[in-house]
Amino acid sequence: MIKIDFKNVSSSVIGEKYGLDIESEFGVYAPKIEEIIKNLNFNKDKQGAWLQWMNLGYSEETLWYVKEYAAMVENRFDNVLVLGIGGSALGAIAFCHALLKPNWNLLSKEERGGYPRIFFLDNIDPDEIQSLLNILDLKRTLVNVITKSGSTAETMAQFMIIKDKMQSLLGDDYRKNIVATTDKQSGVLRQIANEEGYKTFVVPDDVGGRFSVFSPVGLVPMALVGIDIDDIMNGIKTMDLALKNTDINKNIAAQNALIHYLMDTQKGHYITVMMPYSSKLKYVSDWFVQLWAESLGKEVDREGNLVNIGPVPIKALGATDQHSQIQLYNEGKHDKLINFIRVDEFDNVVEIPKIFEFTGINYLGGKTINELINAEADATAVALTDFKRPNLTIRMPKVNAYYMAELFYMLEVQTAIAGELYNINAFNQPGVEQAKNYTYALMGRSGYEESRNELEEKIGIKKEENN
Repeated sequence: MIKIDFKNVSSSVIGEKYGLDIESEFGVYAPKIEEIIKNLNFNKDKQGAWLQWMNLGYSEETLWYVKEYAAMVENRFDNVLVLGIGGSALGAIAFCHALLKPNWNLLSKEERGGYPRIFFLDNIDPDEIQSLLNILDLKRTLVNVITKSGSTAETMAQFMIIKDKMQSLLGDDYRKNIVATTDKQSGVLRQIANEEGYKTFVVPDDVGGRFSVFSPVGLVPMALVGIDIDDIMNGIKTMDLALKNTDINKNIAAQNALIHYLMDTQKGHYITVMMPYSSKLKYVSDWFVQLWAESLGKEVDREGNLVNIGPVPIKALGATDQHSQIQLYNEGKHDKLINFIRVDEFDNVVEIPKIFEFTGINYLGGKTINELINAEADATAVALTDFKRPNLTIRMPKVNAYYMAELFYMLEVQTAIAGELYNINAFNQPGVEQAKNYTYALMGRSGYEESRNELEEKIGIKKEENN
């Protein structure tokens, strides 16, 4: 299993001013952590608790349907195009980047094992959209449109563009090139899918977007490009069993949640840096930023008290960001907790040749890139510790589907536990919904006319008489 080393957060290592007496704090919070873990597992089947993501690893029916569909469309398409934003895309992006061969879309079909290329449109930049349309053969492209509400403006605008072009190219057969992942019963996309006969998968009830990677939201695109989703489910189950342990000394999600909570509330270290030392894990940080920010950044607590709390997540990549961010982390404000992710075994060993032996870089010859990146990670952790900067390391034995699932599920549970420690609702997102509603108003959605008039005044748009 993945493990966590948090010795560099201890007051015995970085001093009492910035470090924690971890053994003592674990003892103090043990009853609270036990209560939180029991409540999470007790309420996970409760309607409206938004904890159904804790059950996704056991959904054998979903697994079977996804695998069946992937087998049915195998060899029919050259490309998969995923339309989604935020939680509808970030998890699958992270898994695909980590588990597919590097530069997947540049490889030949044979090098990809016959599986299609995969593209994610997770933004509405017009130049990006048009450039992708210029290179994709839509006749040979399977489009997976993902939105639970079915009314996400960005995703549905993308879909309207793609659907129109596909229909003009393929006629009525365009339906065979679309698979929709949305609500089981309601929403605009569900209505469209039912009327036009698209293949559909369901975003389960009580599963928020940022917790949906192990539902069809993530599993469908992963399966379409050959990622072993059985291994993913097995990884979730292993981690879920471990995280049911109510003893904080044996529960890594509880340990990490409490450390982050205490570093924020007691030591003023409210910035969480996620820094994997593996290019394959680069987009894990992007996924984590949404998970941490949307879940824990809240205006009020569960009693309605104004609190305006939330740790600030930052993404980084080792060793790249040693050259762009570590100066700040070492000598800037004491407000950051660095989370390293280390990989014990890379897929490849790359040797550095013994050349330039009469220069100052001769020491590198005969070593491996593997040794170098691990030395960089060790050196950075030690340097931070020298400057009394707290840091911890999550260790992954290898980057594969099983351990990726363990990592993601651990971070999800960690986030849920942290939400309870902060006494906030980690599963709503009122700040996001406000911006969505404003977008609807500005774009002229029916029912938002009054809001549109107010917004136009606020942002200085001159209203035309017919508005």
